Amino acid sequence: MSNERLVGTVSRGIRCPIFREGDDMAALVTESVLKAAESEGFSLRDRDVISITESVVARAQGNYATVDDIAADVKAKLGGGTIGVIFPILSRNRFAICLKGIAKGAKKIVLMLSYPSDEVGNSLISLDKVDEAGVNPYSDVLTLEKYRELFGENKHEFTGVDYVEYYGSLIKEMGAEVEIIFANQAKTILNYTDCVLTCDIHTRARTKRILKAAGAKVVCGLDDILNAPVNGSGCNEKYGLLGSNKSTEDKIKLFPRECKALVLDIQERILKATGKHVEVMVYGDGAFKDPQGKIWELADPVVSPAFTDGLIGTPSELKLKYLADNDYKDLSGEALKAAISESIKSKGTDLVGNMASQGTTPRQLTDLIGSLCDLTSGSGDKGTPVVLVQGYFDNYTN
Repeated sequence: MSNERLVGTVSRGIRCPIFREGDDMAALVTESVLKAAESEGFSLRDRDVISITESVVARAQGNYATVDDIAADVKAKLGGGTIGVIFPILSRNRFAICLKGIAKGAKKIVLMLSYPSDEVGNSLISLDKVDEAGVNPYSDVLTLEKYRELFGENKHEFTGVDYVEYYGSLIKEMGAEVEIIFANQAKTILNYTDCVLTCDIHTRARTKRILKAAGAKVVCGLDDILNAPVNGSGCNEKYGLLGSNKSTEDKIKLFPRECKALVLDIQERILKATGKHVEVMVYGDGAFKDPQGKIWELADPVVSPAFTDGLIGTPSELKLKYLADNDYKDLSGEALKAAISESIKSKGTDLVGNMASQGTTPRQLTDLIGSLCDLTSGSGDKGTPVVLVQGYFDNYTN
């Protein structure tokens, strides 16, 4: 028993200094982790995972843009006339400032909202209300007047905001005309304009394909806006405005730019300092759903924009309870432990279709670990933008 570890996965929030633009992230993260290990009396091990929240990486990169930068890019790419803005998520933090910029770059916005909820589950109206009204969300197109007549004013359960009213007033505030419709078929927007900015996140490739096939003149996604600097602004070559957050009333912080070099640098520094080979990743939103508000957390385009190669792939795990209840139901005590340990040691890497791995959902390692880190660091005032996960790759035999 003496050499057996009695603790499995441990997730620790690591307190760090407040990161500022231009900071040497690799040095500060390495130093913070090593100091925490010393003060708390734990040591680093091979395959520990050091995770850094995307927002501090973007801040250190100075990856910001203003409403005017967005407006200039939207105008250049979509012509500055009537623009269809479709399927945005309902969020003050995620979309409101982007919408200001989009409206500033257009004469008129036709805002098409999906209903009864947005793509990540923020609800405009309940499904019960839709059923009551006899509306078919798949095919029915509602004007603003019809929406108000059927459903009245609907405030968001958590924020108290009527997003229909809020988004409409933001657009007018920026000097553009606004028309609001409610529909779930992308090509509906082409009855109003042939210049379309599709604002969905995870379904954007399909939406763009449908619009182009239906004859739209210009189709951009949020990932096509600010995918290069405008007047010296920040940008994100891969994701554009996707994954951005409100910074001030007229500025957003973009998703971090290429940061593979950062994770490799931290990995190298830890190896030099401790002789241990750790994995490192940058994480944003976790990928999980809230059962109360029905909101799916993932408003970023990906959970992890950069990670070391040891985090590629999915877990390869056997379900202990399946082995105990089936293959080894007649064993107990040390014999059971030995038999299960042997199964794990000889399990191989490809468990697809193996009954003993059922119920071990084949999610990407970075999505699983990123979700754990997002829950550990929280989104508020914990002050732990770095999370150290230990023992994640252990199993019953370690």
